[in-house]
Amino acid sequence: MIVFGPFIGPAAGVATSMLWTGTSLFFTAAGKRIGPTAVNALRILLAIVLHAVTFRLLSGAWIPDAAAGQVLYLAASGVIGLSIGDQALFTAFVEIGPRLSMLIMTTSPLFAAFFGWAILDEALAPAAWLGILLTIAGVAWVVAERPKVNPSGQTPRRLRGILFALVGAACQAGGLLLSKQGIGHGWLPQDQHISPQAATFIRLAFAGVGVLPIVLLHAHREGKRRRVGVLPSRIGTLRTGLIFVGCGAVVGPFLGVWMSLVASDLAPLGVAQTLCSLPPIFLLPFAAIIHKEHIGPRAILGAVIAVTGAALLFVQP
Repeated sequence: MIVFGPFIGPAAGVATSMLWTGTSLFFTAAGKRIGPTAVNALRILLAIVLHAVTFRLLSGAWIPDAAAGQVLYLAASGVIGLSIGDQALFTAFVEIGPRLSMLIMTTSPLFAAFFGWAILDEALAPAAWLGILLTIAGVAWVVAERPKVNPSGQTPRRLRGILFALVGAACQAGGLLLSKQGIGHGWLPQDQHISPQAATFIRLAFAGVGVLPIVLLHAHREGKRRRVGVLPSRIGTLRTGLIFVGCGAVVGPFLGVWMSLVASDLAPLGVAQTLCSLPPIFLLPFAAIIHKEHIGPRAILGAVIAVTGAALLFVQP
């Protein structure tokens, strides 16, 4: 533990990226079958159950022992980061696909680094800033290319998806900041901090509350559209969509969000968010295998640059 201690936080960030790679694939497939709003609501409910059982097994209690201020921070984090932010991101997945959505999400580490410096007084070394910029540049280089041929009539859909992805990026950075404050960083002594798993449980519980108005609004809008004969475009079956949601809930809001809070607990916010932003790199082999996309020299070079930046973030502690 003494040897590996400084690297646990960065390692958790990379693990988060690996888990969120699976999440983006599962939830994109689920969203096309049952819609992004249903995906958002169901995955949060499943994750709450999983975290409740896990917390019970780890602590012997059903409710975490947290200060009122911690609960408020985590409640705000759940609503902003998971209810609103992920709703926007899942909509972007459906509208413009996971790769372009993740490109726009690469702006999130810059927000996180600024928040960490301005609010938590986290000063990053020059090597860390270089690592952040290299990682963002590499990820952006991989997925920045636009399709050579754009289908007619797709411009409004693309713009809508980009706007949703930008909202998701801003909310993800703010949600991670509030999660770190909810653990206790920046205002409570170390012995009063709560564990990342307990913080994730509280965060998800309030995210479940926060998603209810979104579900009700969506149901109202869908009802109006159905009454005038406009039916949502879906592929596949409901059963398949639910299976994809279940798989995504395990690797995403259960394990992935848990690991992201471990990363933010044990590493500076900007470093943690950067290492949590590598899914576009991990998506490359899946894009080649599942979607039959050609992975050219540009993608390979971008991956090398991003991995180099991530390596700098590992050695900077």
